[in-house]
Amino acid sequence: MIFRTAMEHAKRHPGLIPQFFFICLGMGGASMYLIRLAKGPHVTWNKTNNPEPWNNLDPTYQYKFVAITTDYKNLKKEGPEF
Repeated sequence: MIFRTAMEHAKRHPGLIPQFFFICLGMGGASMYLIRLAKGPHVTWNKTNNPEPWNNLDPTYQYKFVAITTDYKNLKKEGPEF
């Protein structure tokens, strides 16, 4: 019903088409980013199999989306093995 109403408004007012496009683009990008965050190493969905999945990560794993000053290839693990 909402999609049909939006299409009717777009037919009557063609200037709304770019606005609908960019709203859908923004919502899609936000949804994809939330999915990416939900699949990260710091999120635990199943606590019975692996309660602390971040302990299994290599010290060279890049945690941040963009790391400008950190070179993850040269890092060494400084903590104990679990």
